[in-house]
This record gives sequence, structure tokens and C-alpha cells, in this order.
Amino acid sequence: MLAPLTGLHPMGRSGGQHSQLATGRWQAETPARATSAMPVALTKHANYPHNLPLVTLDGLAVNLSDLEGKVVFVNLWASWCLPCVVELPGIEALYKKMDPKKVAFVLISLDENPAKAKALLKRRGYTFPVYFPPNNRPLPAPFDSSSIPSTIILGPDGQVAARYDGMARYNTPEFKAALEQLAGAASPSAGD
Repeated sequence: MLAPLTGLHPMGRSGGQHSQLATGRWQAETPARATSAMPVALTKHANYPHNLPLVTLDGLAVNLSDLEGKVVFVNLWASWCLPCVVELPGIEALYKKMDPKKVAFVLISLDENPAKAKALLKRRGYTFPVYFPPNNRPLPAPFDSSSIPSTIILGPDGQVAARYDGMARYNTPEFKAALEQLAGAASPSAGD
């Protein structure tokens, strides 16, 4: 089912999910490399394909299109989802290693009660940015998913570079390097 598309295998219902991630058995494949056809400079929001309004933990309205020009790591999760909670430490570790000028993290909580997500974040000490869909509205493609956790990697132009449905290990040197390469492919070269 998912394995042919992602190389990942769905997790069983055993309690060994954390140990499976620790062993690297469910490592995320690296995102597709950017091509030379990727635009170097974009007019702000003119060609960006995602107008996705979100709400911050503090209740401020933001839009995914504000991240145009960056690689965006979008993760759909909920505090009641055990596989989601298990993969969050690795996402936090990756988040701390990435250059925020080039790679943005957008963790979208699907909790109906934002207080539950906020409590989990505070209890675990996570610092990555978390957002909520306004009024719990359904998410548009490519962010709609029938399962969580789900992760969508967007290139600087907003095009989907990779998608992972199910739990995966993202905090690997290879995955970090692939995000950096994807981010660097849209940067103008010296002398341009």
C-alpha cells in the first residue's frame, strides 16, 4: 500500500513504535532533488500554489503562502495520535538543526481542542511552530489526508517534493542534507 510509494512500511499496533523509529527501520526517504527548471526568483505569492490560512498557538492568523521561497516541512498530527506523538521528538531535533531562513516547519495540529495540543507541547518542551486550521475546516489538497501522521515537503516554489503518510524518522543526516539541497536549489548563485 504505502511501501511502494514511500519505501516506508505501515506500523503495526504494537507498543514498539518508539523503538522502531530509534532503529531507523522507518526512515523517511529523502525528498526529490530540485531541478534546474525550478524558478530562482518568484513574485511574492503570484505563482505560489497554496493559499492555506492557519492560526498560530497564540491565535494569530497566518497563511502558508507567507513561506514562499522556503522549503516547507508540513506535518499533520494530533495529541491523541500515538504514532504522531512518537515521531515528534525526531521532528523537534531536525527543526533545531535546520536554517530557519531556508526551511520552515509547519506542524498542523488536528486536535479539535487546541488546549490538548498546547498542553502536550508544553509538557514535552517542543519549540517547533504549531498551527491550527481555522474553525477546524478541512484542509485542501495536498494537505488533506485520511491518516496521520502525514508529512508533505514543499519546495521553495510550493510544489510537493515529497509526501509521507504514516510515521517516519526524519532526523537523519541524509534527510537533513536533502532538505538543504532542495532549499539551495532555489537560491540564486553567486554573481547573479
